[in-house]
Amino acid sequence: MKQFTYAELEVLYNLARIFTGPQDLREQLEQALKVLSEQTGMDRGMIAILDRDSGEAVLDIAHGVDIEGLDISYKPGEGITGKVAQTGKPMIVRNLGAEDQFLDRTGARRNLDRSELSFICVPIIYDERVVGVLSADKVTREIDSPDDDIAFLCEVANLIAQAVHMRAVEEDNRRLKSILGRSQRPSCDLVGNSKEMKEVFGQIFQVADSNATVLIHGETGTGKELVARAIHRNSPRATGPFVEVNCAAMPDTLIESELFGHEKGAFTGAHQRRSGRFEEANGGTIFLDEVGELSPLAQAKLLRVLQERQFQPLGTARMVKVNVRIIVATNRNLEKDSAAGKFRPDLYYRLNVFPIYMPPLRERGSDIIMLSDFFVEKYAGQLNKTITRISTPAIDLLLAYHWPGNVRELENCIERATLLAGGDTIESVHLPPSLQMKVVAPQGKKQQGKLASLISIYERSLIVDALKDAKGNQSKAARILGTTKRIMQYKVEKLGIDVERFKARS
Repeated sequence: MKQFTYAELEVLYNLARIFTGPQDLREQLEQALKVLSEQTGMDRGMIAILDRDSGEAVLDIAHGVDIEGLDISYKPGEGITGKVAQTGKPMIVRNLGAEDQFLDRTGARRNLDRSELSFICVPIIYDERVVGVLSADKVTREIDSPDDDIAFLCEVANLIAQAVHMRAVEEDNRRLKSILGRSQRPSCDLVGNSKEMKEVFGQIFQVADSNATVLIHGETGTGKELVARAIHRNSPRATGPFVEVNCAAMPDTLIESELFGHEKGAFTGAHQRRSGRFEEANGGTIFLDEVGELSPLAQAKLLRVLQERQFQPLGTARMVKVNVRIIVATNRNLEKDSAAGKFRPDLYYRLNVFPIYMPPLRERGSDIIMLSDFFVEKYAGQLNKTITRISTPAIDLLLAYHWPGNVRELENCIERATLLAGGDTIESVHLPPSLQMKVVAPQGKKQQGKLASLISIYERSLIVDALKDAKGNQSKAARILGTTKRIMQYKVEKLGIDVERFKARS
């Protein structure tokens, strides 16, 4: 067994510290490659993740190599990387200039003297299975013992193996969400056929069978409560209670009693024993809406329940154990709030086990028409009216509006229009004045019609999808769509797309 030098042990220690930090997996792995380059001279480090279905090694993370916009993979046995992925055995090439199997698909060594470089490539093994490949260059004259460098890089691969495995799981989950979302809808109240909603549907089915804590985040009025109910209804707890708590409506003086209950005489006015909401939800699900509004005191008490799954009602020494699934929702950015000291970081990490993002209505494209039809049918039935359609001018107004109040605003709008409609059609005159305050088109130009509205919505959807794939990098998103960065920036600003939302999440 190789005896590591003091310098090598120091590198391994620094790497181990990286993976105990709060950064996400991508940031941790990027930092690991940076340390490898700065402290060992192993440059142009790259990590490829193994696709379990195809067996291909897909280049995922690199340091000192620009892989933005590149889709690089190696089939089993293809090149050095593909061969290491297939055999699970490390390899070293002492002279890259004389090695035919070295493919250099990134082009990183195009302007370098390859004859002076060695290429070290080792498998990343987790649970006795190859999950990825780690590779790096090193100047040949700085290599005293090839076996020692291979042994050291294998030890680095062992350190990062769990993180690489989790990256592979993330990719599997992303594909699973897409597959599930395409074919299933979890609740008759959740309406949508857009890609964004299909992803939400897939996430609901994925998490419903577990007991994992779910954090639903998104703007007000997007339907976060419906997602929570859909998770409950599709879970093994469906026959148990679903208890909803509006955290924003509870003052600090009552929060502990409301959530955890109290004994008779625990405080002035406590004339009888009362069970708390957690106890009421035993065997089922508790949904804490607007959890970002909880006070620091309430956050501390909630953290304790999450950690211990038991609590102490006011005025008693007895401990109450509960079997409760916890789902929370917020329209705040808890990550920023925790960084700013407005929300407990330890509670945020406890809640953020399985996040689900509810997209705003303006990002859901033609779902606006589908939802409008759904609400027309709902309220026409309640009001005993025979409304069968929405007129084309009315649809134009619905599609052109930006919906700051999201689905809730659309529902209120359609309910009002249904009340006002006298025949079988909702006309534009039945819609609220806010929808009819359209910008007057320049002279000689027609106002935007239904086709133009749909095209604009489709354009937005394409740009959002590209930004998701590019993790918020506008240059990469532009390359995906075959356009320029300048045009992409113009479109992002014009359409009001929040690029920050797509950055550094995986």
